[in-house]
Amino acid sequence: MKIFKLTKKNQKEAIKITLKILKNDGLVVFPSDTVYGLLTEATNERAVKKLINFKNRPPGKPISVFLSDFSMIDDYVFINKNQKNILKKLLPGPFTIILKSKNKVCSLIESEKKTLGIRIPDFSLILELVKNFKKPITATSANISGHSPHYRVESLLKQLSDKKKELIDLIVNAGVLPRNKPSTIIDITEDNFKILRKGDIVFSDEKTFYSKTPTQTKKIASYFLKKLNFSFDKPLIFILKAEMGAGKTVFVKGMAQFFGIKKIISPSFVIFYEYKLKNQKINNFIHFDFYNIQEEEEINDLKINDYLKPGNILAIEWGEKAGSLMSLFKNKAKIVFIEIEYVSEKERKIKISY
Repeated sequence: MKIFKLTKKNQKEAIKITLKILKNDGLVVFPSDTVYGLLTEATNERAVKKLINFKNRPPGKPISVFLSDFSMIDDYVFINKNQKNILKKLLPGPFTIILKSKNKVCSLIESEKKTLGIRIPDFSLILELVKNFKKPITATSANISGHSPHYRVESLLKQLSDKKKELIDLIVNAGVLPRNKPSTIIDITEDNFKILRKGDIVFSDEKTFYSKTPTQTKKIASYFLKKLNFSFDKPLIFILKAEMGAGKTVFVKGMAQFFGIKKIISPSFVIFYEYKLKNQKINNFIHFDFYNIQEEEEINDLKINDYLKPGNILAIEWGEKAGSLMSLFKNKAKIVFIEIEYVSEKERKIKISY
């Protein structure tokens, strides 16, 4: 077993070494956008059996695969126009999508119904690896079945016997991974899709998400921004509506993290705060809080019109107080409405419309 310490400067070398192992029926522990994964060639029965042996995987339990793009999806699963439209809204992202298999992978990783779980992760190293390998790679977590997934190589090694360690050919150690949950698993083989496992991004449709923690709310905000296809030829305004404490500021913090802003300063007493961004498309992120606004004249005094320029993003908490400004926003900007509702004491429903 070889351990390769991954850095920003040796990523190409890591891919080169991993490819060599995969081409020789090898088993590789590799970082992903969720947890450390266990990679092997998904079309190679000998390699897949080695993986199943390592994980103590129960017979008949399917294993998903990493693919690099939509062209590969067409090669390995049956997909209609409606299903493809769903996938384009979700991928790349932390989702495993179940579809009917074309039986081009090892049968041991398909379900009894001949379906296959596919992933296009939002993780450049995996995508580059699969693109160079030109074949699907297993996308299962690097843990013994029934045990928790791993975010550190050290915790994985502590769990393994010497016999299990001998089955691993290479570990690419990227240090401690962010505490993301394993991917959300969605079955879209039928007309109505089913969520089989909940990850960090949970939804009932493309514009309705559910969160049980502040961290999850932040991840939903970041995920949504990644999926935006707006041209930014107009300013973008997020109007956030919710009861006190439901999570408006938490959502804004998730947006800020996406843009590399490490700390959001609460604008509760100064009404708004502006952040300069080093981004080719976006110049400024301006966070407003209208909670203490009592009269519409107070909003007019803010001279928000000066910020309605292409390349600016405005996030406005208590946006329902915007009043007559809404007509100005509609004429000069693209508006996204974020409504956060209490489902229970811990769970929130986040509805996004635009």
